[in-house]
Amino acid sequence: MSSEQTQTKWAQFIPLVTVFFFWGFVAASNDILIPVFKQAFNLSQSQSQWVSLAFYIAYTVGSIIYTGISVLIKQDLVNKIGYKNGLALGLVISAIGTLLFYPAANLGSFPLMLSGLFIVALGFSLQQTVANPLAIALGPISTGSQRLTLAGGVNNFGTTIGPLIVSFAIFGSSTNAVSSISIESVKIPYLILGAAFIVVAIFLKFSSLPDRPALVEGTVEDSSMKSSALRYPQLVMGMFAIFVYVGVEVSTASNLPAYMEKDLGFALKDIAPYISLYWASMMIGRWTGAVEAFTDKINIQKILRFIAPYLAFGIFLAVNAIAKHDLAPFYVYAVIILLLIIADAASKGNPARMLLIFSLVGIAALIIGMSTTGMVSVYAFTSVGLFCSTLWPCIFTLAVSGLGKNTSQGSSFLIMMIMGGGIISWIQGYVSEFTGIQYSYVVGIICFAYLAFYAWKVSGILRSQGISFDRKLSGGH
Repeated sequence: MSSEQTQTKWAQFIPLVTVFFFWGFVAASNDILIPVFKQAFNLSQSQSQWVSLAFYIAYTVGSIIYTGISVLIKQDLVNKIGYKNGLALGLVISAIGTLLFYPAANLGSFPLMLSGLFIVALGFSLQQTVANPLAIALGPISTGSQRLTLAGGVNNFGTTIGPLIVSFAIFGSSTNAVSSISIESVKIPYLILGAAFIVVAIFLKFSSLPDRPALVEGTVEDSSMKSSALRYPQLVMGMFAIFVYVGVEVSTASNLPAYMEKDLGFALKDIAPYISLYWASMMIGRWTGAVEAFTDKINIQKILRFIAPYLAFGIFLAVNAIAKHDLAPFYVYAVIILLLIIADAASKGNPARMLLIFSLVGIAALIIGMSTTGMVSVYAFTSVGLFCSTLWPCIFTLAVSGLGKNTSQGSSFLIMMIMGGGIISWIQGYVSEFTGIQYSYVVGIICFAYLAFYAWKVSGILRSQGISFDRKLSGGH
């Protein structure tokens, strides 16, 4: 394999994606912890959402700490300690958080549980700051967003199996004694997770990952735009884009159980496969969007565009078959996946074009979900996962393009905005008290509308700095 930056460096990329798996595994497992804690600690619906709030706010707090340390030492923290050390340190912090689950479970303490989750996410904040730009840097810039999409596909393998594993660990065969057994049985899965964090930290420390990767600079020189990442309009607008994107992704899923239970009369135990389908939709979309990271041969890409999403869908069906869920309601979803494949092909691998197309289709999906009833509305809301799937890498790639030495600082600011997941979920929950849950999805439409605007606006901003993502159509870089 060529050592030039014309191809993805797989030997370095594969160890890196292990951390993406962890983020997904833990984030989706929170959806299982929420009803368990609600029952065990006798919490209200809004109190149970503190699980999400503690988790997502930690990303912001972590980024603020990171920025504060960088200011104090008068140098960017990651640039000083190196990217590999940054990843390892983040994993150790997360491992410390998992240790708190042991005393928290023994004492039956909800605040201690929240503290544990908060520290786990604090570590994730540092890992994300390092790993996202690193994934973009391990190969040509033209396929940077596809590499981040592929890493996201691994992340969503974690989100697909995480809830099922944690659910089995907590409930096992004793589903009736939720309140006493569940809190005690939270200990073991999280201690195992902590041990895994430490193993991967050691593994990454001795891996071939670069400590100082080559990062993309804009070709148009402007000395006034070199002192801080916040001088770049693509980043500032991108920060708000990350805020609303994580918001619509998380709130669509977190409000779905209440909609299915209250409006459609589903039993709580029958909702889990649909939440799993939502997160699997993210995986389906990301595997589809990542095909260009594997090969630059157009004909092979066309074939992979069809194989990748249905392979991911097959994993979802297999996991649910093992969990003994009825698969009959899900086969129709294969048709909806065709829409994703068409939208992906239309984007031609350009992150700005993909962001625009997927945001518009996301708006259409939410409108259908709000204006129909029964299973049609459930599939419409679930399909939002398909169209959210590749937006993170699109936004991230567009927002850090041209930042050069300010890349890790800009990355930290973007990670700070993950708090949108907690805040927009809460806003939609609040709106639903006036509109009902089904119509509260108007919040998601507003989020997608801003994303479509950003996609349109940022192309011109980057062009003015001499950065174009369309060149790859006539070459490999």
